[in-house]
Amino acid sequence: MSKTKHPVQPVYFDEHGVVRFKENPIVRYLLDAGPFDMNSIAMLPGIDANDREQFAQLIGYSVSGAGDLSYFSDETWDEAWAKQCALEEEPDEAWAKQCALEEEPDE
Repeated sequence: MSKTKHPVQPVYFDEHGVVRFKENPIVRYLLDAGPFDMNSIAMLPGIDANDREQFAQLIGYSVSGAGDLSYFSDETWDEAWAKQCALEEEPDEAWAKQCALEEEPDE
């Protein structure tokens, strides 16, 4: 029986121009309040990649950084990238070219 996949969080440009997943303020507060940090959470047994992937989104991870996480699926990253490309109302030439390259099917 397959587990239902979590939805991909919305994305936005932060104050530094980095595209991030929209964080959940409750999840962020709980992480910042402790007693857990990212290292202790990473060591928790029985947490599957789907849940780790969602957690990274809920704490406001950057879309570009999420692609480097070992547990982040290509499928979720592709959906997040599409959301990132859709953010630009009037993309410059470089942005449009990069988004077009990422939309091409892998050979």
